[in-house]
Amino acid sequence: MMNCCGLVTKEKQPVPLKSIGVEVQVKSHVATVTSTLQYVNEEERHLEALFVFPLPADAAVCHFSAKIGDQEIVAEVQNRQTARDEYDDAVSSGQQAFLLEESKESSDVFRLSVGCLSPGQNADITITYITELSVQADHSLRFCLPAVLNPRYTPAGSDAGIVSEILSCDSVPYTLTLSVHVSSPNPISKLESNCTLDPLVFLNSDHTQATVNLSSGHKFDKDVELFLYYQNTHQPTAIVEAGVTTAKPGSLMSDPVVMISLYPEFPEEVMSSLATQGEFVFVIDRSGSMASMMHNGEGAQIRIESAKETLLLLLKSLPMGCYFNIYGFGSDFESFFPQSVVYNQDTMDQALNKVNEMRADMGGTEILQPLKHIYSQPCYPEHPIQLFVFTDGEVGNTKEVLDLVKLHAHSHRCFSFGIGEGASTALITGMAKEGSGHAQFITGTDRMQPKVMESLRFALQPAVNKISVQWKVPDGITVDTLSPPINVLFQGQRSLIYAQLKGQSSESSEGSVIVQYNLKDQPVTNQLHFCLKPTEDTGLSVHRLAARSLIRCLEQEERTGGVDVEDIRRRMVEISVEAGVSSVHTAFIAINKDNREAVKGPLIQRRVPTQRMCMPNRSMRNMDDDVCNRRSAPNRSRDRTNRNCRKPMMNCYMPMMNMPMPMMANACAKSDLHDDPLLQLISLQKASGCWELNDALARVFGKTEDELTNQKPAQVDGSVWATLLSLIWLYGYKIQQQIEWQFVAMKAASWIGSQNVVSLSQCVCDGNHLLGCQVKEETLGI
Repeated sequence: MMNCCGLVTKEKQPVPLKSIGVEVQVKSHVATVTSTLQYVNEEERHLEALFVFPLPADAAVCHFSAKIGDQEIVAEVQNRQTARDEYDDAVSSGQQAFLLEESKESSDVFRLSVGCLSPGQNADITITYITELSVQADHSLRFCLPAVLNPRYTPAGSDAGIVSEILSCDSVPYTLTLSVHVSSPNPISKLESNCTLDPLVFLNSDHTQATVNLSSGHKFDKDVELFLYYQNTHQPTAIVEAGVTTAKPGSLMSDPVVMISLYPEFPEEVMSSLATQGEFVFVIDRSGSMASMMHNGEGAQIRIESAKETLLLLLKSLPMGCYFNIYGFGSDFESFFPQSVVYNQDTMDQALNKVNEMRADMGGTEILQPLKHIYSQPCYPEHPIQLFVFTDGEVGNTKEVLDLVKLHAHSHRCFSFGIGEGASTALITGMAKEGSGHAQFITGTDRMQPKVMESLRFALQPAVNKISVQWKVPDGITVDTLSPPINVLFQGQRSLIYAQLKGQSSESSEGSVIVQYNLKDQPVTNQLHFCLKPTEDTGLSVHRLAARSLIRCLEQEERTGGVDVEDIRRRMVEISVEAGVSSVHTAFIAINKDNREAVKGPLIQRRVPTQRMCMPNRSMRNMDDDVCNRRSAPNRSRDRTNRNCRKPMMNCYMPMMNMPMPMMANACAKSDLHDDPLLQLISLQKASGCWELNDALARVFGKTEDELTNQKPAQVDGSVWATLLSLIWLYGYKIQQQIEWQFVAMKAASWIGSQNVVSLSQCVCDGNHLLGCQVKEETLGI
């Protein structure tokens, strides 16, 4: 009989995981994260606990240990199959064993196996990883502790592996504590979070060190995000880390390794003009999960509705004469046009009508096929492809997708957007990295539109090409670059370079790295000088991040069929074992060889659930199509009513069955796309950038059409007057949202500038008086 004392799930299954405690040490833009998971077997028989959980996709897992009573067992990295065999042998013989494996399908998913816990026994599992903090648009550095892991859709024919074992529920019974220590060469301005924090405590007078804790009561309903603001964040830096004296001579761990952080600054005169050419392809996830809310708080939008509003902004912001198309995908895909079309008033209107009809009604999340179709289309000369992908990231075949993007990296740039809690960091950041673009995550109460428009700004920046990296070091020292080549540079964004420094020199202790590139046919050079003397107290974090970077490169080389796959695999295992970091071909294994108990009867297996994003908006059909761990038969037709779906974990969605039908219907009902006055105004703009003088525009301003017409200067055309008023209203009333309408305003200002307006200053003055604003003429950019 089941003993249900202690923590249980809603299905009354005992949960052996009781609590998770996390300590984060942030040094500049690198975080070392140590998580301690407390397991207790409160059942009457021996137990094996399995926990599939998320980690950042770029994390270098470098430590795994188990503490039972006063005894600590530190794991070692071994060949994956060897480690799995040792674990199985140990558990079957009654020994306590612990195994940590990275998913082969997605680098942001891991599986922890805790084997043969005796009745009443406690085990504290410690996992440590290192990760880089990403730079945000407002110059903050983002740290994310993943807490939500949604089930991943795995297309038919794909190897599901560990991602098929994801077990999630609406609430988890274990607790989380989090403490953060921050240190930086530059003063810390502030620290913000999407979660409730205790007050920030500075540890010294110059504010270069601080601590903060997560307030108690975190519900695991969202990832924990921290945003660090340093003074002078964008200063290029170099950290040289000493090697390990006991390591094999000539190996990665024996030599010093340098980590270079570059923030390229482009000439202002070059950046003042944005590209007017390009083929813009927008790919929108229309799977059932896109009918979920953006977050669980008050006023949350449905994901697909937020995506539709964003498409309105994008379509209105495109330059005249470019090409564009829009794809929707789920278990199959469709495009608005057979191939990309020229952007003009007619094609924009057609696209907007189709956007209004979009629903989250296309089943699963098969992104591979639409990408293959897009890449198969002929390119337009002088119009480079700018691919924008919007998805909640519930994809199981992540590495197949990334390999495809990389294969076509020469012909396009890819900008990816992870929507909602639990979006796969491996997919979102990986697509942008392989496609030489930029990744954004829209979580919590974030608005999608500002982040997407920031990426559009990157897409419209002049393309950087002919990027080269050169090293200048004293004689006797050679540099072996460990990072993949830099394929893209964006204004204000960081680029990281890892390199191994081999040899010794008695000459100068200074080296330098020179990055050269062309920007609009103008050569640009950025140079950084650095001291070759190793930095103290870095804890091998630079070596391990460099090892992880090198392993990721080798993994992709292996998947694409390198010259000698076995040699590539052997080298991966060698680097992983030597550096003590995880890879797809290795695993952490720890065995308590001093403990051996006879196990009576079969070993009970308990799966620990993770939190999933609440999905109260799914229709019954969407829920059926998008259930966790399902495999959908290939189906390219528009008939989506009959699918051969395998649903081994249907019970994880069973609470949905009790939702009142009116609630489900209302949740999926169409919302008014233009409730917001700003969106109303933008929806009225013509593709050329102008507005027409009519009643709809007057209502946005809270006026009548007669009021606008009567105040129009006699010598000014109605469209010029309407466009000028729209610009004044934007700058006068919506300046806080300027990032969302910046390109709309630029098109409008450019259009007015082409009209040879007489007495522009007087027109601006009259417009200010009519709308009650005080916008200066030079502000409008005309």
